[in-house]
Amino acid sequence: MVYVDGEHHSEPRLQLALGLAERFQATLIGIAGLPQDPAFVAGSVAVYTEPRQDEVEDVAARLEAIGKTFSARCQSLKQFEWRSAAEFPPELVVRNARAADLIIVGPRRAHNRPHGVMDPGAIVLRAGRPVLIVPDKVAALPLRRVVIAWKDTRECRRAARDALPLLQHAKQVLLFEAGEGESKTQAKQALAEVTRYLVRHRVIVAGEIWRDARRPAAEEILGLVREENADLVVAGGYGHSRLGEWIFGGVTRELLVSSPVCCLLSH
Repeated sequence: MVYVDGEHHSEPRLQLALGLAERFQATLIGIAGLPQDPAFVAGSVAVYTEPRQDEVEDVAARLEAIGKTFSARCQSLKQFEWRSAAEFPPELVVRNARAADLIIVGPRRAHNRPHGVMDPGAIVLRAGRPVLIVPDKVAALPLRRVVIAWKDTRECRRAARDALPLLQHAKQVLLFEAGEGESKTQAKQALAEVTRYLVRHRVIVAGEIWRDARRPAAEEILGLVREENADLVVAGGYGHSRLGEWIFGGVTRELLVSSPVCCLLSH
């Protein structure tokens, strides 16, 4: 399932989703939601009124146009679907997540608000599906080299399992852990066990890397991505809701906002 909204930054994401659907002979579901504009906004508080008929018709026409463009782009696929509603995008995507193996969305933007547009972090934490975060200018996922940002947690174990179809197509996979106080020996033993698990699932693991973290873990991960010229990061997604806003762990927040490559996150 790929979220498209008709904006210019949706086009590379749609191109990437088409490539994945063709590679895996999968059905591609396009989805878009356009919420009513609030009548009044102050900070994180939005006030809504009953939409006028012309506003309803305008949203319907915009969604129809986006759907027609999506359908035209999907003619090379065996199967595709289009879903849309005059609804907040995160709510719409989460409600339809049951239909998908993988959800593809864009990065988190500084102007996201609880009342506003797509928030990929909310999708990660609520959808119960792996979420592929695609930077705006990335239009393909060649899977030449993948970095698994390992931490021995429920979220990361799930991410490694959810990513198996992609990992099995990758030319090389690197397991990476930035040490944060744990025993180096125990950490390396855990990485070796994860490697054995992946190899049993026909994944080509090129190496295990453990580093004593000298800077924030997200910087260590993205530094390795640059060093190794990786095109995908697989990681656990960490966060919770507080007073109506989503609070994310440091690594998750940085990957949502500033990763130069695609990130697959599972919660």
